[in-house]
Amino acid sequence: MPVAAQDTGWTAAQTAIIVAALIAIFGAIVSAALTYAFNQRAARRERLAQVFAEALQAVEDYAELPYRIRRRRGTPEARYELTEEVSRIQSRLAYHQALLRIEAPTAANAYTRLVRVVRRRAGSQMRDAWGKPVLLADTEMNLRMAYPRRDIDSERARCVREMRKALGRRRK
Repeated sequence: MPVAAQDTGWTAAQTAIIVAALIAIFGAIVSAALTYAFNQRAARRERLAQVFAEALQAVEDYAELPYRIRRRRGTPEARYELTEEVSRIQSRLAYHQALLRIEAPTAANAYTRLVRVVRRRAGSQMRDAWGKPVLLADTEMNLRMAYPRRDIDSERARCVREMRKALGRRRK
């Protein structure tokens, strides 16, 4: 005698509801995972952009040292403060070179070239500035001359292009 199919009471509508719920749950999980991944990527880019900005600031601080030396006060304390500032900036340059080697190696190569150029250019300008007499009058503070930095500026532009690439930004 053939066995009759048993009626379980389960309908196609109930199956459709379960399938729809599973699809919704799966969609929510995928959506949450994608949102998390995009947020992490954006946070990393923002953090890396901040690292790049601080690294470039250290370069600019070093490039400005010849002006600070020219405008120094003529006291032993002022000379000490300036030499301490030079040391702090040198330390920041080294720190950023190491950090960029870890965070963005291709940008680190460009930054290392930039640091080499700024040390060479600003270093000779600082030697020159230390050899100049101390300025005594307020009217002398406007130096009426700019230290050349075309090589620094062009190397900085190359470095910024590499940093933009590391951030995934290709525009000029």
